[in-house]
Amino acid sequence: MSDNSENEDLGSEEIITEEMLWEKIPEVEGLDRANTYYELSARIYARGQYDEALALAETARDIYADLGAVAPAEGLAQAYSAIGYNLNQLKRMNEAATAMSKAVELLRETKSPMAIELACTLGEWWFNSKEYEKTIECMNQCVQEHLVDGNESGAANDLHLIGCAYRELKNYAKSLEAFKESRALFKRLKEVINVARCDQKTAHCLTELGDAQGALISAQKSLDVFVTAHDHRRETYSSFELGKAQFALALYEEALMTFENVLESVTEAEFKDFEFIIDIERKISLTLRKLDRNNEADEISRRVDAVAEVIDED
Repeated sequence: MSDNSENEDLGSEEIITEEMLWEKIPEVEGLDRANTYYELSARIYARGQYDEALALAETARDIYADLGAVAPAEGLAQAYSAIGYNLNQLKRMNEAATAMSKAVELLRETKSPMAIELACTLGEWWFNSKEYEKTIECMNQCVQEHLVDGNESGAANDLHLIGCAYRELKNYAKSLEAFKESRALFKRLKEVINVARCDQKTAHCLTELGDAQGALISAQKSLDVFVTAHDHRRETYSSFELGKAQFALALYEEALMTFENVLESVTEAEFKDFEFIIDIERKISLTLRKLDRNNEADEISRRVDAVAEVIDED
């Protein structure tokens, strides 16, 4: 009985607290006013009302900024990070990353331990915004900070993202370097799946750099792990890299079998990734031509072109 009434009290207190925050706004000035807007923003963000939460966070930011040296830098930084999180939820990725970068800058100035956590989030946002140079710049700093803190897992994840960014920029040599460093850290930590993720991406880089034999070895290593782990989604991508390496080594029969298995796996999935399906089909068509099976290759090309036309239309 007493437990229930206590819970009811806690529930009503939660409701009153937010109401009280709204009522408090006309009564307070300066730092208290900024803190109140920030607190309201956080509560409304938690309810998923991102437009309203964003407006409140921006108001808090403006008040903190107007207070200048009187306001702690952490307050202004928190307001910027809140703006960033809300913009991210509203899919305004570039603006979100810009706001978060201001938060990170302020927190680094005050040597706050929160800086690195937000910087890692920022790096992911820059990557999702296709700002790969900014991703690399941001994550390089995170690597150094994580290593100084003795956080090898953090550094390994940073290096993995750097490798992905360089890969998107088609700088495969730099990408390969980052994946090798990331793999070494993950291996020391015995993070088996993450080691295999590095191997799969290493295979891609090696194929692009013309080292088909090295790519074959890396792809097979990653495939062995994902098959053992029954990680079917990653197994598919590793098999694709294996097929590309086999093709580059002129092992056309093996490559064809690998690509056909990958295609079967991808087309059986509930979500149809048509861009990936087209990529696989084109590889099958190229392989068939190498095996002088041109009629089959032509048929695939015709089908794939029809699908690609729909996808490529704006």
